Amino acid sequence: MNGRGIAVDNTIEELRGEGERVLEPKSAAVDEDVYNDDRYTEEQFMMPWTVSVASGYSLLRNPQHNKGLAFNEKERDAHYLRGLLPPACVSQELQEKKIMHNLRQYQVPLQRYKAMMDLQERNEKLFYKLLIDHVEELLPIVYTPTVGEACQKYGSIFTHPQGLYISLNEKGRILEVLRNWPERDIQVIVVTDGERILGLGDLGCQGMGIPVGKLALYTALGGVRPSACLPVTIDVGTNNEQLLKDEFYIGLRRRRATGQEYEELLHEFMTAVKQRYGEKVLIQFEDFANHNAFELLAKYRKTHLVFNDDIQGTASVVLAGLFAALKIVGGTLAEHSFLFLGAGEAGTGIAELIALEMSKQTKAPLEETRKKIWMVDSKGLIVSSRKESLQHFKKPWAHDHEPVNNLLAAIKAIKPTVLIGSSGVGKTFTKEVVEAMATFNEKPIILALSNPTSQSECTAEEAYTWSKGRAIFASGSPFDPVEYDGKIFVPGQANNAYIFPGFGLGLVISGATRVHDDMLLAASEALAKQVTQDYLDQGLVYPPFSNIRKISAHIAANVAAKAYELGLATRLPCPKDLVKHAESLMYNPVYCSYR
Repeated sequence: MNGRGIAVDNTIEELRGEGERVLEPKSAAVDEDVYNDDRYTEEQFMMPWTVSVASGYSLLRNPQHNKGLAFNEKERDAHYLRGLLPPACVSQELQEKKIMHNLRQYQVPLQRYKAMMDLQERNEKLFYKLLIDHVEELLPIVYTPTVGEACQKYGSIFTHPQGLYISLNEKGRILEVLRNWPERDIQVIVVTDGERILGLGDLGCQGMGIPVGKLALYTALGGVRPSACLPVTIDVGTNNEQLLKDEFYIGLRRRRATGQEYEELLHEFMTAVKQRYGEKVLIQFEDFANHNAFELLAKYRKTHLVFNDDIQGTASVVLAGLFAALKIVGGTLAEHSFLFLGAGEAGTGIAELIALEMSKQTKAPLEETRKKIWMVDSKGLIVSSRKESLQHFKKPWAHDHEPVNNLLAAIKAIKPTVLIGSSGVGKTFTKEVVEAMATFNEKPIILALSNPTSQSECTAEEAYTWSKGRAIFASGSPFDPVEYDGKIFVPGQANNAYIFPGFGLGLVISGATRVHDDMLLAASEALAKQVTQDYLDQGLVYPPFSNIRKISAHIAANVAAKAYELGLATRLPCPKDLVKHAESLMYNPVYCSYR
């Protein structure tokens, strides 16, 4: 028997490569629910069916099954590893200690990123064990801000493919390309076309670092098993002249496709994914440019299980922070006014979810609650007189007001209680801006959300210092605690990693077929409930990442409960305790024992 209870005599033999014998389970023998496919404990024994059952050398080069020096004496004999490893047998904990020691020797974050990616390709379980146990230290390495630099230099540091690349060269053959991916049971796909990577712009094919990083967090923070995750980059070219001239660039050397050519490729991809992986595969759009992001979400949300983290995930995590902040400043959402710097997919997505929640709370029409929210873009305050020239996603935020051409003037005119930055432009919350917010708010709520750190609208130190320690501050990138006037302030991080791993897990465990806005509200409420009074007393509006798997389980339970309530769940019946159910299904990276 192997670890999933599949008998060896229920297997078929195939030949792959040069004379390698491969044992594969017959599909009929596979359990109907394979979600928990690779969650093993030390007490459960399984056979490591890798590329070959005859060669230990192959086992050591299979990241899903490799344990390195943690193979014990019996395993080394049983699986032809004798002589292929040094004599020492060590525990996973000692391996973890050694890797962390080595990582901390690197002075450059990108070196740590490369070391972590190499570990993921060498020993998958150890990679995730490290990431789970040291999440606060390693999250900025495998994701923002370091992943931004990694994407910029991806061609130079590229050593091995980590996902699926689908370019214009594959048009008409995308289903065939999907079949090249070795895993069949895919539950989460993160896809980008690389046009708007963080706040760094068009990085083309080198945007692959984002899907890879996001899916690492789906596993480490949300417990979705790694074999169920598929990173995809759609390469339609790039308009980045520097990359087109770079001899190390790994993508198509052409200008970015648009219009019908672009739409046809994306539609073929969406159709092929559904045909290959079914109705319940979650497709997360990541770092698409504004115009494509909104159109893709609107086009496919009724036919596919789709989610845009920049629009919906950011909105959900920010709303959770606002729920927590209101426990400090008081009042309801409808009693506050909001001013955004940046009216792209993040800003308008956040604004729409805030307006939706206000509408649910007050029973007022959505058109009315939107009037509590104002936006400043590159041309100034968005007002009714500009409506004809606005992009469609900005039009709902064009309210009656005289034109105002800059942020500081808009703050003085609107007098918002909440200032939110989603512009992707650094240093835009100036001393004058923060001081203006503090003149008519006892505790101004200031959220500087743009990533990476260099693009943040202001730093934590600036927000606390300029507001004389009165600001309730959170940012998109991490900042260290700040001491001001003898008090330590711990800035919160409005990081989407709070939401999307648990959100995706909730969709997977419920077998949801569509994403509904009420699921986003449910995720926000679950996250806000994890902010205790102790955290609020420190000015924190988000809980520490050290508890993230527990937080993700609660978010998953809330999202799954909403899926069952809305009739969108297919895994029936609904479990009695969804939190425990979510926790029980989370991937566990502890080594298994091989017989």
